[in-house]
Amino acid sequence: MDTATAGDITLITVIVALRLLVPLLLPLIPLPAIIACLVIDAADQTIFQNHLTPATWSAVENSYQGYDKSLDIYYLAMAYMATMRNWTNLVAVSVSQFLWYYRLVGVTIFETLHDSADPSSWRWLLLVFPNTFEYFFIAYETVRLRWDPRRMSKRFVIGMAAFIWIFIKLPQEWWIHVAELDFTDFADEHGWVYPTLVVLLVAAVPVTWWLLHSVLPAKDWNLHVLADRLRPVTSPAGRLFSWPLLEKIALIGLIIVIFMQILPGATPRPSQIVVAASIYVVIDSAFSLLVGLRHRSMMTSVLLFVGLAAVNLATTEVLHLLSNRFQVDHALFFALLLSLIVTWYDRYRPVLDERRAAEPAQAAA
Repeated sequence: MDTATAGDITLITVIVALRLLVPLLLPLIPLPAIIACLVIDAADQTIFQNHLTPATWSAVENSYQGYDKSLDIYYLAMAYMATMRNWTNLVAVSVSQFLWYYRLVGVTIFETLHDSADPSSWRWLLLVFPNTFEYFFIAYETVRLRWDPRRMSKRFVIGMAAFIWIFIKLPQEWWIHVAELDFTDFADEHGWVYPTLVVLLVAAVPVTWWLLHSVLPAKDWNLHVLADRLRPVTSPAGRLFSWPLLEKIALIGLIIVIFMQILPGATPRPSQIVVAASIYVVIDSAFSLLVGLRHRSMMTSVLLFVGLAAVNLATTEVLHLLSNRFQVDHALFFALLLSLIVTWYDRYRPVLDERRAAEPAQAAA
């Protein structure tokens, strides 16, 4: 990166900022935000290739895959927590939870075994652990545009996930990670691709109209893009040492293991990362429980994030004093990431828990 020009640095900063900030909209406008994340993810490599200076692109090309997978996991983690806030079909929540953690474990294994000097190494793992969660999220939010998702049966939800996995994601993952083909290059080499896409898009208009008016059930509401307003959670505060704490440790530990692979000079083993993450998560969760986040407004959530950041920075300094092997520069980045994830998780998980507790009464009614 010593050869990077001011324009290179500006472009990289803008793209990375978009990939970090746009996912913050997922709880409020789920479908537009996830599509925006998907478009930015699909376009950034082409933008870098075409607009960075050759020397700069050559310097970052081998590390692009790790950067890309890490930021993919980041925005999918935000999407997963948005399901806790917004999704009312609890079968879909459970399916999405499985799909999310299945992908998260797969990417963690891939990033741990992958040789950054060989972009092709272990790529087949991403075919074994496809990113079905993302398209399942899009499918659910597409249904929610016009229909109440609670109308979807268990059979329909599982069938939708299976269809996406088998007929959409497996071919896509094979195309990208096994065949290592690029769509733009393929389309440029085969003249029939772009005309075919145009025909399909034109044909999609009457087909969509026919489905909406003749096949699909009557709509439950007009276009429903914004997420529903978050109601205060009335259940009592939970305990610190509980299943949500273990999930946060697993969630944050795996995310940090993935991110650590792209940081220069990072040497800790995955087990050490998980131990350090556990310390942070316990401290953060205790602080969050102390301030009673579930009864707070969005502004108070922002203040909680600031408080957690301060707590994490103090924890970082203490751990650095206890061990010189503790890398402060890396820990500062993860202190902010931890603060964000814990804030969102502790705000939205009680919403899901209350929804699950009310399910038997709703079913009886």
